[in-house]
Amino acid sequence: MKYKTEPIESIKELYHINSETGLNSQQVIKNRNTFGSNEFTEQKGPNLLQKIAHHLLEVMNLILIAVAILAGYLALIGNGNYTKTIVVLLIVIINVVVSTFQESRAENALSALKKLSSPTSTVLREGKIQTISSSELVCGDLIQLSAGMQVGADVRLLSSNSLQIDESSLTGESEPIDKDANVIITDEVPLGDQLNMVFSGTNVLNGTAQGIVVAVGNQSQMGQIATLIGEQVKGKTPLQKRIDKLAKRLAIIAFGAGVLIFAINMFYGNIPLVDNLMTAVVLGVAAVPETLPVIVTLSLIYGVENMAHKRAIIRNIPAVETLGNATVIASDKTGTLTQNQMTIQKLWLSGNETWSSGHLSDHEVTLMQNFAYASDATAQLKDGSWEVHGDPTEASIIRFLIAHDLYHPEKAPKRIAELPFDSSRKKMTVVIPHPQYVGRYMVLTKGAFDRLAPTSQHTTRHHHILNIDGTAALQPDLEEELLLEAQQVHDEFADNALRVLALAYKVIDKIPSVLTELEEDLNFLGIIGMIDPPRPESKAAVAEARTAGIKPIMITGDHALTAKAIAKELDIYRDGDKVVDGLTLSAMTDNELKTDIEKVSVYARVSPEDKLRIVKAWQDKGQIVAMTGDGVNDAPSLRAADVGTAMGIAGTEVAKSASDIVLADDNFATIVGAVREGRRVYANIKKTIYYLLSANVAEILIMLIGAIVGWGLPFTGMQLLYINVLADGIPGFGISREKADEHLMHQPPIGVKESLFSRGVSWRIAICSASFIVTGLIGFYLGRFIEIAGQTPSHQLGQTMAFVILTLASTINVYNAKSNKSIFKSGITANKMIFGTTLLSLTITLIFTHVPFLMNILEITSLSATHWLIAISLSLVSILVIEFTKLVLNKQNKKFIG
Repeated sequence: MKYKTEPIESIKELYHINSETGLNSQQVIKNRNTFGSNEFTEQKGPNLLQKIAHHLLEVMNLILIAVAILAGYLALIGNGNYTKTIVVLLIVIINVVVSTFQESRAENALSALKKLSSPTSTVLREGKIQTISSSELVCGDLIQLSAGMQVGADVRLLSSNSLQIDESSLTGESEPIDKDANVIITDEVPLGDQLNMVFSGTNVLNGTAQGIVVAVGNQSQMGQIATLIGEQVKGKTPLQKRIDKLAKRLAIIAFGAGVLIFAINMFYGNIPLVDNLMTAVVLGVAAVPETLPVIVTLSLIYGVENMAHKRAIIRNIPAVETLGNATVIASDKTGTLTQNQMTIQKLWLSGNETWSSGHLSDHEVTLMQNFAYASDATAQLKDGSWEVHGDPTEASIIRFLIAHDLYHPEKAPKRIAELPFDSSRKKMTVVIPHPQYVGRYMVLTKGAFDRLAPTSQHTTRHHHILNIDGTAALQPDLEEELLLEAQQVHDEFADNALRVLALAYKVIDKIPSVLTELEEDLNFLGIIGMIDPPRPESKAAVAEARTAGIKPIMITGDHALTAKAIAKELDIYRDGDKVVDGLTLSAMTDNELKTDIEKVSVYARVSPEDKLRIVKAWQDKGQIVAMTGDGVNDAPSLRAADVGTAMGIAGTEVAKSASDIVLADDNFATIVGAVREGRRVYANIKKTIYYLLSANVAEILIMLIGAIVGWGLPFTGMQLLYINVLADGIPGFGISREKADEHLMHQPPIGVKESLFSRGVSWRIAICSASFIVTGLIGFYLGRFIEIAGQTPSHQLGQTMAFVILTLASTINVYNAKSNKSIFKSGITANKMIFGTTLLSLTITLIFTHVPFLMNILEITSLSATHWLIAISLSLVSILVIEFTKLVLNKQNKKFIG
């Protein structure tokens, strides 16, 4: 049943309601069984063991576990050195602990949603007014509402008196909604326009009402949102998918290389079967960059720290990188793109030109002061600045006066009488002493333009209208012109999406006994136009997002005209774009939405289901969507988006719990700054992959080539472990702290299906690996077959030469990977962590190649000074190769790492 359009009598009949007594105890039980209880159904998440098991089964972790098992077996039947097994298992443990720590957000969102439930509600049951727990409400209950209450269920109003509801948690808009039980709704309208309904979780700001509970628990608007949250299961991030794909490729390479070298050795027939199997295992070890998962995690964590400094709090670590690759940012309007503060933009004094900036005339000053006298908003000085309190519309009047140094509350006249604002009248009236004539009074009425617009019966036009003494003559010849002019000014304001407020007055000699007579025979004074303006930094942030190839769109609960005006000013809306409201969107099929979605830049008056559809339609097009929001109504789409971003100041706990990121300053510019940080993180992860895999690819091919040509194995398993974990593993940690390259926000986002090896990374790995392979094999050959400086060549000497060359080359290769700039321009010490870890790695290598005990572990021998000179010279070749490559690419305006 559509309760907003259904006749009251039909609703009463459905629930068998007696208007005089309410439900009896039997009806309560029956309705609870029939229509459900007022509680949300929670979906239980996996327990701790299930989460751990889930992460252990990640592809990269499975490969590392397999490597650890094989390494353990090798140690068991060999020399008993379990170092590799311990190191790899520690890496797995770190990965699982960090990943598990980030889980369980869906349960938190539902838990926060339950906290929004009102603890008690007032109902009429069995002829008595009772206060009950809101969880005990059932459909058919006659509920009573008053200021300060939180609505415990969805309610169709029976009667109302000046009822104002804060629906921001559902609609996202902070302006109070004037509800009216007498409003008749015949068509489908958005939630924010259902004026004869109030909803669970909203707050009563003013007035009283009585109504019928028509939806509870999961059937209520809040319950439907809870259901949507529970249904949204966030899949793996693009980075996680890419890492999984990389891990699978590495597994295939490791297995293929192992089989190939086993077959080669079998062909030569000079290696025992067991040793041959061990060789295959060693080659598998060479294929796996053991430190990659840890470095990726450290890169993300460092990104989290940086974003926190930029006022973006990360709740889900992988979101750091995902946001960097966002292709669409769907932003809320109020408070995110705008200041969340109504501001007067224009004013018009009857018979004068419209003011929009600059000096105020004396009459315009008086107009604004009288607007303030007819307002309840106030301001107080605190620590040298004004704090404004009150209704947002009235607060804008006070702020305007403060901005023009016209706010002097001590000079405000005392009110003699007043008629408070009423939603049916849409105006309020105050009576103050006349500023010039003792014993006379000025009546000031502030309200909607249509209730105070000039009429031919009581309108004057002259330049001293605010100082009128009641004796000025009417000017009939100007009345029609004034009416037309006022309407034109109003329409001009409205076309600019300004909210219009009018002021009228009259002068009286005594206060009437019937106060409503105060609002009769008023003289029109003027109007003000206000809007929640864009934040000063929003336009630049939108421009930066567009430069970065990101499409910004606005999704708001506000009206279409207002949303379009703000979006146009910020360059979110451009000529040719579309603005779609909630009703239009609801009438569109999914296919129609997918077809038109790239043309729509503004969505207005949308529901939670609408927001969810928008997010999923973009995702179906292969886009990475970042969604912002602050209300309960945003929670499902925040949960479903690739990156859900909640507002830290205005956001509800439900929205924060469903999000990946919380903005501490509720600012769109912060999102764009976080995108920049996310791109830095992703670029550094790609640099890490290039850095690590260059050595891994070289290791595999050096081993295979050595076996194919019959030279024997150029490396042992422990030597490969050393290179992967200590030589290039330690400096690799420093890449996580590398600063962003200048070009990052001038490139298009990384596509969902784009590989980690895209934008030239694969062939750059090939160039670097090729230099490693050539120099490594040269060193192995020289040590294996050529007598140098009187040192007898041997297989162990060849392995030592190959090991030292690749160790030194892979260590200093971090400077090739860290930046697109030349090593001589980017600076050796610019990244202090890289500089420090590189020195540490080189120092450890120096120790391992000179301390006999450690040399035995690595199965290496001593090198002569000449061998060292050759090894160091060959290890520097990769620097020269990459420097030349960067020079060529920079001249072509291309980047070494995209």
